[in-house]
Amino acid sequence: MQVLSSLKDAKKRHRDCQIVRRRGRLYVICKSNPRFKARQGGARNRRA
Repeated sequence: MQVLSSLKDAKKRHRDCQIVRRRGRLYVICKSNPRFKARQGGARNRRA
């Protein structure tokens, strides 16, 4: 999985790619070609 600052080009890699929002992060998922998985966001610093 690639971690990218922008998912605009990642979505255009394949026609089956779709953008999904889960737990405050954006993911590109592609069921026909899983190599195209990508993620954006979620670099927040958490303190306990």
